Amino acid sequence: MSDSPTVAERIDADAVRVYRAQTVTLDGVLVGKHLSPRKFVSGAESGWGFADVALAVDLANSAQLGFDFGDWRGEMRDVILKPDLDTLAPDAALPGLASVMCDLVDSTGTPLPVCSRSTLKRVIGELAALGYTGRAAVEIEATVFEESVEQARAQGFKNLRPLGGTHGGIYVLSRSRDFTTLLDAMAARMDEAGIPWEGWADESAHGQIEINLPPTDLLTAADLYVRTKQVMREVAYEHGRTVTFMARWSPDQYGQGAHINLSLRRDGEDVFVDPTSPGQPSETMRHFIGGVLRTLPAASSFQYPTVNSYRRIVEFDGPPTTATWGVDNKSTAVRAICGSAKLTRVEYRVPSADVNIHLAMAAFLAGGVIGLRERVDPGPACTVMAWGMPQGAPRLPATLSQAVAALAADSELTEILGAELVDYWIGTRRWEWLQFHTTGGDPEAGVSDWELERYFEHV
Repeated sequence: MSDSPTVAERIDADAVRVYRAQTVTLDGVLVGKHLSPRKFVSGAESGWGFADVALAVDLANSAQLGFDFGDWRGEMRDVILKPDLDTLAPDAALPGLASVMCDLVDSTGTPLPVCSRSTLKRVIGELAALGYTGRAAVEIEATVFEESVEQARAQGFKNLRPLGGTHGGIYVLSRSRDFTTLLDAMAARMDEAGIPWEGWADESAHGQIEINLPPTDLLTAADLYVRTKQVMREVAYEHGRTVTFMARWSPDQYGQGAHINLSLRRDGEDVFVDPTSPGQPSETMRHFIGGVLRTLPAASSFQYPTVNSYRRIVEFDGPPTTATWGVDNKSTAVRAICGSAKLTRVEYRVPSADVNIHLAMAAFLAGGVIGLRERVDPGPACTVMAWGMPQGAPRLPATLSQAVAALAADSELTEILGAELVDYWIGTRRWEWLQFHTTGGDPEAGVSDWELERYFEHV
């Protein structure tokens, strides 16, 4: 008999009066429902009904059409929010609130093929089958503004004033007090919610911040990214400010990323460390990187999921533009950081801040799994600046349609992620491209009004 407290006992002990069951859509939007303690207890094992329409509408709440919905889809039938009780935690947004991350399953309890969180779990399982466990940390970039979210909406998200002023550059400590006050409040809220953090800093663009989370297991790392974004939004709104995770909110400012830092272990040892040559990647790291690079074009739409994502990909602006790797080379797509066991890792510099982090990480890891299985040679490291490379260099897809075409032509990444997920994802991305070109998007604009209205608040 287990000595662990029951869910009902935990409710009494924690004085929780409402539970938020939450998951993410394919667009990475946090969605869910609020439950009374009685309702939560009754579904703690089986889950709660959730309309599949949450996976059938786009960011403008329009039904996505023109592609196969798969057997899991009905006529707005219920799927199930299945809680991961290990993630149950107090939520400091409201007194007496707790939240729990959920997977999406069908009536038999089988994970939906299009559930982002379940997809990441499957890929983690592929790594485990090879004998590896991973730890990851995601860098969170966002921009904060002086205006309240209501005022930002009234202005169409244009002509906003970045919090902290427009002087200086990266790492500036002389920002006005309102800037540091807001970031301190975000950090305090993270402490209250049990979200660990290592540090935050002023980033490259005006009003831009980066929050660094510590390494943890792979699934938790993705969950923490989602939870932290929610905390940042809540605190900004409470302070009469607003925040965006758009890949690029202004053509005059640098874009925003979500770099993934990964280490792998096997039998308790860090397999990315080469003890005979500490400054160079191990053979295992090289194979992992080789698979990531080989599948990078196909994985790109998961890393750059919106039309706006590609506004960020500009030579010399920071994001990678080529499918290259290098040792401590931040201009490449994949950066090998080699040294002590504590510091050695692979930094995946591709994802934009608007990603569904569970899918972005799943696609990244799936490439690594292929590299490990097939011992893929990544080729020579790039030892020069990877921006502005001459014609013939392996370029990343420059548009959403190019990235979708690369994924549609792929087979090996699809095999790991699942054909149903990939097919449905391709349908949603083609729909996104179609909506941009038929409902007001402007390809020639630096950042169009259509993008601001669609992405500013929601990604």
